[in-house]
Amino acid sequence: MDKRRYDSLRRVAQARETRAEIARAARRLFVARGWAATTVRAVAEEAQVSVPTVYAAYGDKAGLVRAIADATALSADVAGMLAELEDDAAGPPRQLAAMAAYDRRLFERSGDVIALVREAGRTDPALAAAYVEGRRRGDDTRVQVFSSWPDGTLRPGLDVRTAVDVYAALCNVDVYTTLTVERSWPADRVERWWSDTLARELLA
Repeated sequence: MDKRRYDSLRRVAQARETRAEIARAARRLFVARGWAATTVRAVAEEAQVSVPTVYAAYGDKAGLVRAIADATALSADVAGMLAELEDDAAGPPRQLAAMAAYDRRLFERSGDVIALVREAGRTDPALAAAYVEGRRRGDDTRVQVFSSWPDGTLRPGLDVRTAVDVYAALCNVDVYTTLTVERSWPADRVERWWSDTLARELLA
């Protein structure tokens, strides 16, 4: 019984590792070649598995991208951000800094995936919807945080929706890429600039 049980656990672990290796191979190829030029067969060859194994694990190419994208928020430690936002001692400046830190981690670790989903969404409606949904979830978080602040916290003339728009204009993957790649800013410098600029632009 023990041997059979361990064999079963081993098979489950091997299946998970196979799925993870397929996802890693897909991410490498999507980033290197782009969405359109990457085929399921190429992913299978990169992962050293059969084409049917890729389909069995993820369904199709779009399923692969969705699986990779689903892991992006976890990689940026969304739980850590929420813990900071819910800390009773955290005022608006610290909450803005927590959100900026999360965005820095997200773009630093998964900016290539975000750009991939956006690119793939030009030809795949499901991935276009996934990109829009990801942006909407970010906006919803900011609406909840900004709405929780006492009256008079936001700069005069700013309502919550406009504050969310300003945040989105500053903290996005394109700004992060411009500063880190084109302008050679370290990621921590981007994070500090975001935190300072958000406080200056949003808070009274």
